[in-house]
Amino acid sequence: MAERPERRTPKPHSARVIRTERLTPHMQRVVLGGDGLAEFTVGTRTDHYVKLLFGAEGVTYPEPFDMQRVREEFPRDQWPVTRTYTVRAWDPELRELTLDFVVHGDEGLAGPWATRVQSGELVRFMGPGGAYAPDTSADWHLLAGDESALPAIAAALESLPDGADVRAFIEVSGPEEEQKIASDVDVVWLHRGDRPVGEALVEAVRALEFPAGRVHAFVHGEAGFVKELRKLLRVEREIPREDLSISGYWRLGHNEDGWQAAKREWNAQVEAEQETAEPAAS
Repeated sequence: MAERPERRTPKPHSARVIRTERLTPHMQRVVLGGDGLAEFTVGTRTDHYVKLLFGAEGVTYPEPFDMQRVREEFPRDQWPVTRTYTVRAWDPELRELTLDFVVHGDEGLAGPWATRVQSGELVRFMGPGGAYAPDTSADWHLLAGDESALPAIAAALESLPDGADVRAFIEVSGPEEEQKIASDVDVVWLHRGDRPVGEALVEAVRALEFPAGRVHAFVHGEAGFVKELRKLLRVEREIPREDLSISGYWRLGHNEDGWQAAKREWNAQVEAEQETAEPAAS
């Protein structure tokens, strides 16, 4: 029996911070560039994402940087940790990669980093990944998410032709968090205030009068409301799986390390629960 070839960790990209910008009180933009992005490219997906690598404090890694070597030669607590962020924009001519970060003061890892990082600093990341783009053969589109999904929703809206039939709902903390999006779609901005994350989104989608025809839906954000909307769309509205891109980007009470470790099992459990609730085919 032939031996399987050794799987190696993909080579990370290296970039330099070109500029930063505070878009809203809780959204920070970081633009990356430099010769290290010569081999970086994205396709037609609008939910492309990269995994930023944050090195352990006080640890110096050998150059050229190699994740496989790091994992072989360093104890696990000294491995870089990853944080996943949607590609808001990619300019192949200027070789500039734009990432937007939700910021809640000093909470978390990537948000505080994005607020203090300086031009010229080195950034390493893996990717891109991604699986969704609006299906132009659909009769209409449903886009719904919280702040974490805002960059992907904005990218999707900007990719659609003028006049596309779209219902877009974005929940943010308040009116100061709304952003301008280069699209003719009238986005419904839902202001959370003191309500639980996603409650307003679930209400809005449930109250929506669905247009006739096939819908292609993108629903992402906090896992709790995503579960409710998945049930609404899959079970109550009977939308086929292939017409849904729906997943929890994050979960209350979990950092990304904990959530990613539990996410697959959580998704399987949700699918199993909703499979039993789906009406049998006639």
